[in-house]
Amino acid sequence: MMFEVEGGTAAWCMKLLRHEAGHALDHAYRLSSREGWREVFGSKRARYDPYYYEIDPKSREFVRNVPDHYAQAHPVEDFAETFAVWLNPAADWRARYAGWPALRKLRFVDRTMREVRRRRLPRRKPVVGPEARALQSTLRSYYERKLRLFPLGDAGATERALKRVFRVSRAADPVDRASDFIRAHKRPLVDSISGWSGERRNQVARVVAGLAQLCDTHRLVIRDAEDKTLVTLSTFAATLIVNRLRSHSYRVTGP
Repeated sequence: MMFEVEGGTAAWCMKLLRHEAGHALDHAYRLSSREGWREVFGSKRARYDPYYYEIDPKSREFVRNVPDHYAQAHPVEDFAETFAVWLNPAADWRARYAGWPALRKLRFVDRTMREVRRRRLPRRKPVVGPEARALQSTLRSYYERKLRLFPLGDAGATERALKRVFRVSRAADPVDRASDFIRAHKRPLVDSISGWSGERRNQVARVVAGLAQLCDTHRLVIRDAEDKTLVTLSTFAATLIVNRLRSHSYRVTGP
């Protein structure tokens, strides 16, 4: 329904599960309350906004597990991401992060887990927070709110704009489908637009996937040379993103 799902592949899902396992162990053993933990990762009381945080894409102070350089969001997330990399049996983290400052964090996790495994699991009574107790929303209402919050704008205007980038095909089984073209270039489009605009990758990916779906709906195919089409498409998609950042709407009048 949202054109994008977090953890939608087996590998991505495992990255998320390992990350959340790190949070579970942190809470169970109160690891982030330790002085040694604070020296390595920082204060767990640092201000945290999961949607807006500054990143340095080239930084080697942090491991890389889930998208959006999430380890840089907060010290607690840094620990969970480091734990996820450490926990992955296929990750040769000593070789992968050799020479990185992040290796110090991985070694800390390794030492901590060796110590923790000799301790009995603490018995703690689960506490359901007030927000969870009061939650009465259904999945249907959740998605309705999401769709209202993140629409692609005026569907008619978006369709007209796409028809300037591509063209309508009347063939029963058209070749050079615009949707295939968009999906083939999705990763570089998302990386480029997200990098320049500052918008989160998952939001940019949702918009790009939504444009591909519109192209399928209206049977659009490539009109011009691929390099020219890619430039025009990326400009149009970037316009949608910038419009949302400025006005909280993807509304456009044309590319």
